[in-house]
Amino acid sequence: MAAPPVSKTVTYEEWLQMPEVSEGREEVVNGQIRYMPPCTAPHALVVESIQVELRSQLDRKLFRILTGSFGLVIRKEPVTCREPDLAVFEQATMVIEDGYFHSAPQLVVEVISPSENRKRKDEKIRDYESIGVPECWLFGPDSRTVEVLLLENGQLRRSAILAEGILKPRSLPGVEIDISKIWPD
Repeated sequence: MAAPPVSKTVTYEEWLQMPEVSEGREEVVNGQIRYMPPCTAPHALVVESIQVELRSQLDRKLFRILTGSFGLVIRKEPVTCREPDLAVFEQATMVIEDGYFHSAPQLVVEVISPSENRKRKDEKIRDYESIGVPECWLFGPDSRTVEVLLLENGQLRRSAILAEGILKPRSLPGVEIDISKIWPD
């Protein structure tokens, strides 16, 4: 695979004028474009399983469950926009501007790729906490574990690392997800 092109730092306005990526995914962090390859099959299957479980328990009139390629703007200066693997938004608090989401979802889910380093993962978590995401789940397909992070005093802090059991998002009362149903066979 060829190395992604080196990009210059872009402003929010310049970034809005750029064409959409046709292959793979893209995030912009502190004005730098980061190109990422498409998700692997295990990654995509974990995201699909989580979405199916959430969709069966949340009222579509009240919540939106987004997966795939969508932009969550963290800040305009320097422009930072993330593409979470999955996000649950409460419809009443969703803010869409310039075609992108500018509000904190109730839950963010990331499936950690084996190639993702600790620095990039921590950077992403800091971005989510900066906009007030109350809960973040980090799924590790290789270890078959889920790290649950909860927002406390402005910081997403580890609440648990689970290999089994039931996930109960605190900002989505009544939702329960059996971890064993998430992993692809």
